[in-house]
Amino acid sequence: MPIIVELLNDATYQDQQDLQKIYRDAPGWLFAPFADDVQLIEGCLRDGSLIAGRFNDRLLGAARLQRHRDVWHLSQLCVRKITRRRGVAERLVNEAQELASRAGATLRLLAPAGHLEAQALAAKLKVPLDVLPG
Repeated sequence: MPIIVELLNDATYQDQQDLQKIYRDAPGWLFAPFADDVQLIEGCLRDGSLIAGRFNDRLLGAARLQRHRDVWHLSQLCVRKITRRRGVAERLVNEAQELASRAGATLRLLAPAGHLEAQALAAKLKVPLDVLPG
């Protein structure tokens, strides 16, 4: 499945719909520090921190990519429920690692403490996991 990963600066109406579908089934803890999916999507689009995976002109997964000088954080990673377990999250993480590396930074995942899903993804992809300050 050739998934194109892109930084999402301008979201079309269809992109907005796809983002809502991606985050609709996400657990509540995934949105922190945002209140909900709407705040997350709007905030990340506004500050240019949204990275997304596209297949056949539709977004299948998205995440927040915060770029700092030495460390980049990838958080709020979510894939549409019907598309999970097909490598979309791995593709997003790998592309974020490549972008960070080209900028001279390292990529780390960021999630609230105690969430096994985030711990499992970090372990599987061998990416360090930082705990979101709570």
